[in-house]
Parts: sequence; C-alpha cells; structure tokens
Amino acid sequence: MKIAWSFSLIALSALSAEPSGTRLKDLVSIEGVRDNQLVGYGLVVGLNGTGDKRQTVFSSQSLTNLLARMGVQVNPTAILVRNTAAVLVTGTLPPFAQPGTRIDISVAAIGDATNLQGGILILTPLKGADGQVYASSQGSVVTGGFVAGRAGNNQTVNHPTAGRVPNGAIIEKTAPSVSPATKIQLQLRQQDFTNAARVSRAINEKFRMDDVEPAHAENSALISVLIPAAYRSKTVEFLEELENLIIATDRPARIVVNERTGTIVMGKDVRIAPVAILQGNLTVEIQTTLNTSQPQPLSNGQTTVTPQVNVAAKEEKARNVVLKQGASVEELVRALTAIGSTPRDVIAILQNLKAAGAIDADVEVL
Repeated sequence: MKIAWSFSLIALSALSAEPSGTRLKDLVSIEGVRDNQLVGYGLVVGLNGTGDKRQTVFSSQSLTNLLARMGVQVNPTAILVRNTAAVLVTGTLPPFAQPGTRIDISVAAIGDATNLQGGILILTPLKGADGQVYASSQGSVVTGGFVAGRAGNNQTVNHPTAGRVPNGAIIEKTAPSVSPATKIQLQLRQQDFTNAARVSRAINEKFRMDDVEPAHAENSALISVLIPAAYRSKTVEFLEELENLIIATDRPARIVVNERTGTIVMGKDVRIAPVAILQGNLTVEIQTTLNTSQPQPLSNGQTTVTPQVNVAAKEEKARNVVLKQGASVEELVRALTAIGSTPRDVIAILQNLKAAGAIDADVEVL
C-alpha cells in the first residue's frame, strides 16, 4: 500500500508593494458597545412522534403548566405526548437594539427528542445575564438535518435535534448599551503595544486641536480617547471618522501548519538565520504473503495457511539546503520544496529550526 502526500505552502507576503494598512474599526471595539447573550426555556410542538418520551419529566410538566394558564387542568403523570419537546432557546442581542427589532434565534433539544423537524416554538421569553426579559421568541423551527427510515434501518444527516428560527425573536426591551458622551475606550481585539501606540498616534494626528492630544494608550489593549469639543453634539459623526482611520499595523511573525491538510501559512516577516538543513528518509517496507497448502482429495489432511514475511529497508541519500543570512519567506518556500519534503517533514524541519533558534517566528501546529 502506498500513501501519497501533497502539500501547499502559502506565503502571505507583498514582495513588490507595502501594505496599505487596516481600518481602525477592524482592529478595535468600543467599550460598552457589545453584544449580549440571551437564553430561554420553551416547548416545540407539532412534532411527528419524535418528541420527548415519558422519562423526560420536565417536558410534560411544562406542557401541563402551559395548559393550566389556558384554563385546561391536566395531571402531568397521566399524559404521554410525543409531539412535544423541551428546548433551550438562545440568541444574541445586538448593541442599541430597539424594541420591535427582530433577531435570529437557535433552538436545541434538551430531552430525548430525536427530531425537531416541522416543529413550532411556542412563545418563549428570552432573558439576559441580569435575569431580565429582553426578547420574546416564537416561530417555525428550521433544522439543518433530517432522519429518514424507521427502527434500525434509518439514515441521519447532520443534527436534527438543533435548529434555527429566522427572525424568530422580537426585542421587547432596549439593550443595555453605553452611549459615548465625553470619552470613549477603544479595545484592541489582539493586544499589542506597537499597535496601541500607532492607533494613539494616528488619532492624535487626525484630531489634535490647540496642541491637545485626545488619545492616550493606557496599555497594550486599551486606548482612551477624549471626544473633541467640536464633536460633543455629533458623537456618531466622530465615531464614523474614527473608525475609517487607516492604521499601519504591526503583525507578529508566525507560521501555522496543518498536518491533516498539508497546508503551511507563513507571514511575510519571517526571517531565517544562516542554517543548513540536512534531510534523509528511511523507508521500511513489510510485506506479508499468505501461502495456502491444500490436502489431497479424500485425504484426512487439513488446509494450512503459512504466512511469509518479507522485510525490506531503503534509505535515501541525505538532501541538504543552505539558507543565507536574512532568508525571506520566498527563499524558505523554495528551499523546502527543493528537497521534496512531505508535510510531516516540513513540520519537523520548522520545529527544529525554531528549537535551534534559526527562525524568528512562532510555529503553531493545528
């Protein structure tokens, strides 16, 4: 049996052009302007016998409580309803969401229901971390999977016990967002002292007034910005100009390798110190041949099977490549390709280069 390896090397580099920079809105988020998670407990009805069974006690209790609020008194131990499933409903409340706005929600079974396909979520309040109700949800559940067949002869695709309700929730209460007044805090999505200083410098160059610099980097992840007096009544316009500032960001040198797919991604800032790479492959091949011996007709002999094992070892000549001082990503890619390395070999070479201190980059193996 032969195994064929293939790999691709992707160098994220601009060899002939300098990077144009990144918008500030892609680098930072505004403190207080954030999403909030919502969760609720509800019932999905209308299932075709694929709902919760008798051992799921809370679904029948929930159903009897629902019927009681509608004037129908039922003993929860005396009913067996397989068209109902208890579910948890989750959603994300966007910042500054106004009452009446609709959002998507996700529904997942928490009992022993086998399929939510075709079900309808009954009115379910969604609460935030503070216990207050911020939205109400209801609607038809759309599943990304299905179950076909019966008993032991069936086929399941994806997860039919989880689904979504597009625009299934209506906001009932304003989201707890903080509107910037005189000062805003910018949070870097990836903390870095260099980028924090560059963001602060760019904001000061844009909005400096009377030698007053509005921005100050508190640390590697937080920049404080005073809203200029000219923008106190136009905060949204100030944020619009702020978000579209172009920042020449600094990114760490990193190499990411994925052995399963044979993909290697490198940043353009990866540099290699003077080093020689020597690689040789040792291949051990073991073959087992089964020899069958049949007895003569009408004899008392038995068929015997004798395994014959052959072991062969083959070692290729070592291949080497020399990298000079300050070798670039392009030269590294060419060098690894030239010695015919497989993904496993390339990963080992990169890790050895890192261990030898010859590569100025973080090597991350997925």
